[in-house]
Amino acid sequence: MTAEFAVALPAIALVLAACLASVQLAAQQVRLTDASADAARALGRGESAAEAGVIADRVSGGADLSAAIEGEFVCATLSASGGGLLAAIELRAESCAVTGGR
Repeated sequence: MTAEFAVALPAIALVLAACLASVQLAAQQVRLTDASADAARALGRGESAAEAGVIADRVSGGADLSAAIEGEFVCATLSASGGGLLAAIELRAESCAVTGGR
């Protein structure tokens, strides 16, 4: 093992950890987007906010749900903090659906 490799190894490990954390963050954003769409559809069908929260929780793995009615649409917004090294980043997803069940 050369001295150059010993000096470069911590930098390589740091870059690899940052890459893996960003992939995890992107995957969590996709889960939030799917969960907000599911929650908005549930609210549009006329289910309660608690039931929509359970659906969103199951898909997202734990996120804060807020719902808003805007005319004939109901919107679900989910927010969660990133995990791992990027826990300081807040993720957010919003989806709307027609309120046909009301």
